[in-house]
Amino acid sequence: MAKPKKQVFSVTKAVKANARERLGSPPQSFALPDPKAKAAAKPKHKETLADLLSGDKDA
Repeated sequence: MAKPKKQVFSVTKAVKANARERLGSPPQSFALPDPKAKAAAKPKHKETLADLLSGDKDA
């Protein structure tokens, strides 16, 4: 049977654990929107007055 690995003290982990204990865990993160999906939602150019008056719906 293998001997368990000795735990090495980490200042960073100790500080984070202390902060979690005092303040609670941080709020859940959320995924950033995909740049391609964001660009697809907004048209690159606004419709011109001529396009609006003609009434053609290409898209």
